[in-house]
Amino acid sequence: MLTLTVLQRQNLKARAHPLKPTVMIGNAGLTATVLNEIARALKSHELIKIRVMNDDREERDAMLQEICEQLNAAPVQRIGKILVVYQPQGDVPEKKPAKRKGKPLSKKQLGSRD
Repeated sequence: MLTLTVLQRQNLKARAHPLKPTVMIGNAGLTATVLNEIARALKSHELIKIRVMNDDREERDAMLQEICEQLNAAPVQRIGKILVVYQPQGDVPEKKPAKRKGKPLSKKQLGSRD
C-alpha cells in the first residue's frame, strides 16, 4: 500500500472533488470482479471515487484497506459511503501552494490587520 504526504493528499482531494463515482460496490461486497473493475478504472484514470452500498462503517474501512493493499494504491479519503483511491501511473507531482499575487501591503495596511 502506498503512502502519501499531506501536501499530495490535499492536492488529490482537490482533484477528486468534481469526480463522480466510477465503481459501485453492492450488497455482494468486494468480489474479485469488482476488484478487477477497480483495477481497470485506476489504470485508466489513476484517481477514482468508489461508492459503497453498505451501512457498516467498519466494513467500508476494511474494504478501503483491502483495495489499497491488493492493488498497491493509496487511500486518499473516505467520506460517508464514498472512497477515494489513487494509484500513480507515473511520477507523483507535488504542487507547491500558490503565491499571493498583487502589490505588497503598505505599513499602514499591515498595521490595521492587528
